[in-house]
Amino acid sequence: MNEITRPENDTYKFRLPVQIRFSDLDALNHVNNSFQAQYYDLGRINYFEKVMGQQLNWSEILVVIVNTETNFYMPIVQGDELFVETKAVKFGNKSMTTHQRLITAKGEVKGTCKTILSGFNRNTNTSVPIPEDFKRRFLAYENQTK
Repeated sequence: MNEITRPENDTYKFRLPVQIRFSDLDALNHVNNSFQAQYYDLGRINYFEKVMGQQLNWSEILVVIVNTETNFYMPIVQGDELFVETKAVKFGNKSMTTHQRLITAKGEVKGTCKTILSGFNRNTNTSVPIPEDFKRRFLAYENQTK
């Protein structure tokens, strides 16, 4: 099994606390699925900025999301001490894959997300190879020891 189906066996270097707001809750007092997607976006943005070592100008970003796969394992409720963890797991010529999970301070994995991003040129509106320097930064971050 891979990380997405066995999240309890996975390790992540990047962790960001998530503030659960009252407006994130649905009628069942669970965090709505659409807000969980926003938590993953927040984690991915902060992960990219950590790896790149600076605040990014997102109008100049080199990749765009082309696919997401989300798994919901357990409800997230107000009072959960929640974190979103993020890592890059694969690079191709024109694509990269990230894995994320929503996890509590108690170690309960509430959900996972796999995202495929494609190199993108906004001037031509086309897919392009991901620059080698961009790849190297992510690989160096993921391969460093804590």
